[in-house]
Amino acid sequence: MTDPDVDVVVVGAGPTGLTLACSLRLHGLSVRVVDRAAAPATTSRANFLHARGSEVLGRIGALGSLPDESLRAMRITNYLGDRPVMTLQFGDPGMGTAAPPMVVSQAKVEAALRARLAQLGVRPEWGRAVVGVRPEGATAVAELGDGAAIRARWIVGCDGSSSVTRQQAGIAFPGVKLSERFLLADVHLDWDVDRSGTSGWIHPDGILGAMPMPDPGGRDDLWRLFIYDPTLGQKPGESAILQRVEQTVPQRTGRAVTVGAAEWLSVFTVHRRLAERYRNGRILIAGDAAHVHAPFGGQGMLTGIGDAENLAFKLALVVRNLASDKLVDTYEAERRPLATEVLRGTSAVTRMNVASNPIGRFLRDHVATRLFGLPVIQRWTTYTASQLWVSYRKGPLGGHGRKPRPGDRIEDLPCTCPDGTATRLHRELGGRWAMLLPHGTPGDIEAVRRRLGDFVVPLHHDGAEAMLVRPDAHLAWRGRSDDVERLDRWLATALNSGTVR
Repeated sequence: MTDPDVDVVVVGAGPTGLTLACSLRLHGLSVRVVDRAAAPATTSRANFLHARGSEVLGRIGALGSLPDESLRAMRITNYLGDRPVMTLQFGDPGMGTAAPPMVVSQAKVEAALRARLAQLGVRPEWGRAVVGVRPEGATAVAELGDGAAIRARWIVGCDGSSSVTRQQAGIAFPGVKLSERFLLADVHLDWDVDRSGTSGWIHPDGILGAMPMPDPGGRDDLWRLFIYDPTLGQKPGESAILQRVEQTVPQRTGRAVTVGAAEWLSVFTVHRRLAERYRNGRILIAGDAAHVHAPFGGQGMLTGIGDAENLAFKLALVVRNLASDKLVDTYEAERRPLATEVLRGTSAVTRMNVASNPIGRFLRDHVATRLFGLPVIQRWTTYTASQLWVSYRKGPLGGHGRKPRPGDRIEDLPCTCPDGTATRLHRELGGRWAMLLPHGTPGDIEAVRRRLGDFVVPLHHDGAEAMLVRPDAHLAWRGRSDDVERLDRWLATALNSGTVR
């Protein structure tokens, strides 16, 4: 049988594919990233990365200068006419996050990920479209539009909502395309609106949102506009979109405004779809290839990045022959329920924001605005949007008992290395597992390394128990530091059967 050319082919060089490629390289796997586009995108729809996404980038060493290039516009103020009726504060929900949420374009996130991937020895191959994928024995083959083929142990489609990988793998993608159409515009605006936060206007003709954007030119007047407009034609040109922006902004905000040059203009229609499964043999899907939804809440890029981190360490263990491929099935078992929740939540927010009947508008304009002004609701909103709450305790590798339970996220705890150097937990993860031991306890780290390989780091913490933390910062196992046999049984069961239940 022909040996594979590479361990993993990643189809798509967006944030999901690049995060996956970086994570796989940190775990020691060989990777090729192919993308049908001729060059990286310079504009993007996504422009907000919540704390969970920033954490992932921090763990894999890809944050770079993004915190300095981003804005901290963590406040959203909604208006009815000229009257502010609701203010939401986003930020750290008090869950020990390692990195801040950021207003930053997806294009910049991708650039930071490409830079990190280059440090790890891989560069995306642009202009290389995948036109087919097929299983072949113990491998999978990606067929390219130029006639070449890449044989890999695994193929992962991170190629968006129109994923060729998903289609070729025969994975159904049920859902709906709705009439909820929006204009997106990055434009320079001269108006009297506070740039320390995002503003939104509730109007009978539809909502309008304005988010301040980092301005490379230093003019400090660049805004991302988000305008509900189901009336514009199916494929309007840029001049038609800009003309519509010039009409709707003063009309819906009641503000005097001068619309300047546009950096980017686009139209999109909301889709809501969820793949029936995330795997067919040695072919997997992640990110928008597996789930698409309304953009409210900034959950799309965030969820895809989380998919990638979850999948990477599991593929690595299988490729290194430390686990059976049943472990790969836990990827779908842990991540698809989250996608279901995200679709449900974003759909509810969309229905509220585009309400057209009198009852819906009354609930939105009078009831919801009062509720979201309550501090407890604001804290809940920040907590929900951050995805720091995500837990896999109900999944096949989860568990019961006192908190934190197996499957729960472990916050960025202060720790010490074996030589006494102070560090933080998340800084030591990314490509490694962490064995947290109580201070003064030696522990048997070699027993863990026999199961997981060399990608394990021993750390000491202030807790009373030992904890094995996964590379994605979720708790795998907890118990007495001298209970080596029980930990070994847990690892053997999880790695060989893909479940500990």
